[in-house]
Amino acid sequence: MATRRVLVTGCSSGIGLAVAVRLAKDELQRFKVVATMRDVEKRAALETAAGETLGRSLEIHQLDVCCEDSIRECVNSLPGRRLDILVSNAGMGMIGPLECQSVKCMQDVFNTNFFGLVRLVKEVLPDMKRRQSGHIVVMSSVMGIQGLLFNDVYAASKFAVEGLCESLAVQAMTFNIKMTLVEPGPVLTEFERKVYEDAQNMDLSGTDDETARIFREIYLPYSGKVFSSLGQRPEEVAEQILELIVSKDPPFRHQTNRLYTPMTAMKHADPTGRLPLDAFYRIIFQHDRLFNASLGFMRFLQKRMTKSKV
Repeated sequence: MATRRVLVTGCSSGIGLAVAVRLAKDELQRFKVVATMRDVEKRAALETAAGETLGRSLEIHQLDVCCEDSIRECVNSLPGRRLDILVSNAGMGMIGPLECQSVKCMQDVFNTNFFGLVRLVKEVLPDMKRRQSGHIVVMSSVMGIQGLLFNDVYAASKFAVEGLCESLAVQAMTFNIKMTLVEPGPVLTEFERKVYEDAQNMDLSGTDDETARIFREIYLPYSGKVFSSLGQRPEEVAEQILELIVSKDPPFRHQTNRLYTPMTAMKHADPTGRLPLDAFYRIIFQHDRLFNASLGFMRFLQKRMTKSKV
């Protein structure tokens, strides 16, 4: 089997780093990995994790998804501009009351999460069409399916990603190009830690006292419990992405955390949209004991599933 070249964005930490290293260390040596990041000064963690693969099956390149010239320069540096697989992972988070977020910051989220993907696809899709082959793997989120309290703008950016890819996928099939949306739930990464750290220190003077109280006293503790109960390691997500890439018939959508599936399934179960809204409202505001008990049970299931894979 010929070695396939994979370009991964956002590799300085988290899922991007884990994916790049996992593919570079593939036992069957099926991949040449181009691991990219906006700031190559932050390459130390990736270099350490890559180990002996550095300079062999893994190369580090600069790429800023918010800059078309940066993307083009990176792709032009590849032999024959050949790219078999794109893993679009670079992203930006945002949580908090909408009134406390500036429009500029919202635009930055979309510029990275949505338009960053657009820029990447515009650059690599024509070459994939000409070769009649390729696989575009896009890091979406369960929040691209179901919105979540105080994640308004982030969810909106992922909804946009889902709509773009769902539309493009039909065209891509005509050219034998595969598209896959990867939809993680909570993942324990530096990216997530920084988002919630910023949220704990954010200025809430732009909203009313009750909304600020809900955010501080209900949402933030709620999120902490969800992450401790349902959070996956980035290496677990990377392993699933490897399986998707080597699959002969990868799905268009793939949720990495089976424990989160019932929450997103509610949206499809009720076309009116009332079921998921009512369920989330009651869980968060009316049934704290049930919420804690459910998370305890999910934590047990998570441990069971982890042990079964060892």
